[in-house]
Amino acid sequence: MLHSRERILTTHCGSLPRPKHLTELYAERASGKPVDPAVLAAEGKAALNWVVPQQIAAGIDIGNNGEQQREAFFLYVRHRMSGFGGSWNRRIFADITRYPGFRAEMEAQAAAKVSVSNVGSMPKATGEVKYLDRAFVEAECADFREALDAVGGGFAEPFFTAPSPGIIAAAMLNAFYDSEQAYLDALGKALRVEYETIVRHGYLLQIDAPDLALERHVSYQDRPLSDFLGFVERVVGTINTALETIPRDRVRLHVCWGNYEAPHDRDVPLEDILPVLRQAKVGGFVFPFANPRHAHEYHVLEKLPLDPDQIIVAGVIDPLTNFVEHPEVVAERIERVARAVGDPTRVIAGSDCGFDTSAGRGKLSEDVVWAKFAAMAEGARIASERLF
Repeated sequence: MLHSRERILTTHCGSLPRPKHLTELYAERASGKPVDPAVLAAEGKAALNWVVPQQIAAGIDIGNNGEQQREAFFLYVRHRMSGFGGSWNRRIFADITRYPGFRAEMEAQAAAKVSVSNVGSMPKATGEVKYLDRAFVEAECADFREALDAVGGGFAEPFFTAPSPGIIAAAMLNAFYDSEQAYLDALGKALRVEYETIVRHGYLLQIDAPDLALERHVSYQDRPLSDFLGFVERVVGTINTALETIPRDRVRLHVCWGNYEAPHDRDVPLEDILPVLRQAKVGGFVFPFANPRHAHEYHVLEKLPLDPDQIIVAGVIDPLTNFVEHPEVVAERIERVARAVGDPTRVIAGSDCGFDTSAGRGKLSEDVVWAKFAAMAEGARIASERLF
């Protein structure tokens, strides 16, 4: 895993805007309409080949495939694993139910969009969960390598995302296993296929685990904090088991409170969960420090420091606002985190979360995304001059 040895490097959280027609195809398939698999595959690969050079041009050092060949950051597993069927609706998030007027407005906006829902009509585990064929992820890794070769290598380090077993367990209801732990174990075993394949192909693995913060105000909104922390411990333990053969410096863990624009005044504090998160056998963490609810929490890294060899990807641009951050603002955010960590070589600039975590659900215009990346790159340059 690269460190910012000579300058602050830049990265992001994975999902990037998808072309309109590709989004429409994913939405049609998610709604049960027939979609030609060959057409979908061709559109996804074309989008991949488009998104790689866009990142490079915008100044991204550690980039990925933009998740273009997936309908959403975790829902794609229903096409790669057995055992999923039926449907159910996720609980409404605690911060949304608290504001009925806001909820009505948010639901109206969502209904007007062509997108893949990440809360309604979620599949359930109705049978044994197994990874069907390693060829799924092998092909995705090979396509990314081909796209990188086409631009002469592309990134200082390429990364690849895969979901946490916890977000699948929380969002895709268990209607088969006799316990949550049994479900988590099955998911961990299945996801291990993706984790190991990604690393074997030479990519840095990012595990997307919003569940480790988000589920406090979703699944556990009416339960004691201790119950939620128990869930976090079980998920981290499952992740560690799935990573047994992978060196920890090849993995970074992305934790957030949900990629949606809302009050977020029911979010669990980072200080409450970080002691458990630190048990994860990973080489670094990705945390959001740009949004108004969590921008102050870099101070937690002063109280609860990470291991000396671990890096922090600090969210310094917000994927939920079309404001383009001024490079000086970005630089100041980077410098604050560097001071808290005590070593700028362990700080990488990134985004708070993805820009289109479920196809069509993104809040930003595509051209604004590239402008925000350019601002982040310039802010990283400014911060580097001051820090190194």
